[in-house]
Amino acid sequence: MAGQGAGAGDFIQPTSAGILAAVVGFASAFTIVLQGLAAAGATPIQAASGLLALCVVKGLIGIQMGLFSRLPISIAWSTPGAALLIATGVPTGGFPAAVGGFLVAAGLIVLAGLWPLFGRLVGRIPMGLASAMLAGVLFDLCLAPVRSMAALPWLTLPILLTWALMLRFARLYAVPVSVAVTAGLIAWSTPLPDLAAAWPRPELVLPIFSLEAAISIGLPLFIVTMASQNIPGLAVLRGNGYDPDTRPIFIITGMGSAVAALFGGQAMNLAAITAALCAGPEAHPDPGKRYRATVAAAATYILLGLGASYAAAFIAAAPPLLIQAVAGLALLPSLASALAGGLAKEAERLPVILTFTVAASGIGFFSIGPAFWGLVAGGALMLALRKA
Repeated sequence: MAGQGAGAGDFIQPTSAGILAAVVGFASAFTIVLQGLAAAGATPIQAASGLLALCVVKGLIGIQMGLFSRLPISIAWSTPGAALLIATGVPTGGFPAAVGGFLVAAGLIVLAGLWPLFGRLVGRIPMGLASAMLAGVLFDLCLAPVRSMAALPWLTLPILLTWALMLRFARLYAVPVSVAVTAGLIAWSTPLPDLAAAWPRPELVLPIFSLEAAISIGLPLFIVTMASQNIPGLAVLRGNGYDPDTRPIFIITGMGSAVAALFGGQAMNLAAITAALCAGPEAHPDPGKRYRATVAAAATYILLGLGASYAAAFIAAAPPLLIQAVAGLALLPSLASALAGGLAKEAERLPVILTFTVAASGIGFFSIGPAFWGLVAGGALMLALRKA
């Protein structure tokens, strides 16, 4: 009997942890992904296709990695990358040009796995500057709750109160419960989309490659994905006693990102925050059995992806500012981490603040977005100060 109980626990504990990680990860960030794709020029159908592609591809990769490596390697979409798209806007050439930028980022991720020297060069980008660029990208969206409170106070206030109360009593569920409250408010105030027409439909997007999109979307998307997702994701794994080979992870996630890009998805990477649910003791006391949690999470993501079209239609029917407010609340922890990381070294604070200021300005030059120019400005000042 004891053996049967242990066997059931070996299945129930990691499975429940994986399902929780997927639900929290999806509910906390799907609004940001859809907003990012729409900001890059995607139609609601293309945005739904992108969300579906990200869910299915990262689910398949997560199952494959978990079963073959026996390590709790969690795969996620690039939430900071979606925020980058919101800050960058529609490139010349529309959404197909943005997809070309997604493919450039995917190719760079693969290159980081195939060419160790390139991976080391990427690792030499000062973390302070990368963090400051990310903070600048996130800053405007994190102001959305304030703007929404000014424009839609009676809809926004319940969301803010829910978020604050959940932070106090059940921090992990703060954003998912806030999203649920938002959905209820939207359902009360907005006509609902037709459920029968919301079955997911993959939409192939033929890319357009341009230097503008490669520099303003592809390169910053690659940098924020590596700096704010892959590196923290590796830290979570190593903090729980795992030391995976990064090369196959980068190659597989880069190739998966390329496949998802053709259907509108922006990028995939190692999970950072939700990875702790699958790699820690909450998933299983035995570290050798925690990979089951990542397999369960990956399978759950595939199921959640089936609701992508309805989610996109629901978001499209909602007041944009209200959706941005929820996205801003979800990104506040990322903004705090990015600011803390950027300002950690006193000697780098001036270049870091310059990077943040330029990236947050929303002003680009030569049709290239501010995230890239923020990194250039901060890097140039850092080099000048070192030579001085």
